[in-house]
Amino acid sequence: MATNSGKKIIRIDISSDTVCPWCFVGKRNLDKAIALTNNQYDFEIRWHPFLLNPSAPKEGVNKKDYYRNKFGPRSEQMMSRMSEVFKGFGLEYNMSGLTGSSLDSHRLLYFAGQQGLDKQNNLAEELFLGYFTQGRYIGDREFLIEAARKAGVEGAADFLEDPNNGLKEVNEELQQHSSNISGVPHFVLNGKYQLSGGQPPESFIQAFQAASNITA
Repeated sequence: MATNSGKKIIRIDISSDTVCPWCFVGKRNLDKAIALTNNQYDFEIRWHPFLLNPSAPKEGVNKKDYYRNKFGPRSEQMMSRMSEVFKGFGLEYNMSGLTGSSLDSHRLLYFAGQQGLDKQNNLAEELFLGYFTQGRYIGDREFLIEAARKAGVEGAADFLEDPNNGLKEVNEELQQHSSNISGVPHFVLNGKYQLSGGQPPESFIQAFQAASNITA
């Protein structure tokens, strides 16, 4: 399919968790690949929920302690690795603050998507930036509302007030998009071509070429 501009459309469905650092890495590399090829393609990006830890506490726990308890001695090596990767984007990987349930962030991403895919994509960026570089807690209502405001999402405070808003839709998307995958980020291009992990921009560009030959 092509748009009025004559460019082929690449539809990208991304399964991701807002507390997954490789999901942020994948997004930044995807952004770079899109910037390099937007003279060839038009893109539609949709974000779908994935819960790395469905039982994560809503009240939040110390992020460093959580990683040390989960990964043991490997946690320091993992943190060091992520710091290096983030430096490559000109970002400082921040392990301060809390981690916990990301469910509210996924409800908010769903809500943003109802106002436009650009707003949803911008919100994903703000959530990643806050959580991974500013030590903000992904379950903090004030942070979520602030991220929504920066992304141009309207009505976030009222939407988040009711814990049932968006819950049914998030659960449906978890079933539809996440039940058959074991890790994130996971990218599906034009409904068929799949990529996983924090792929480099070159891999995305190759995937665009392959997916552009698929009828969406």
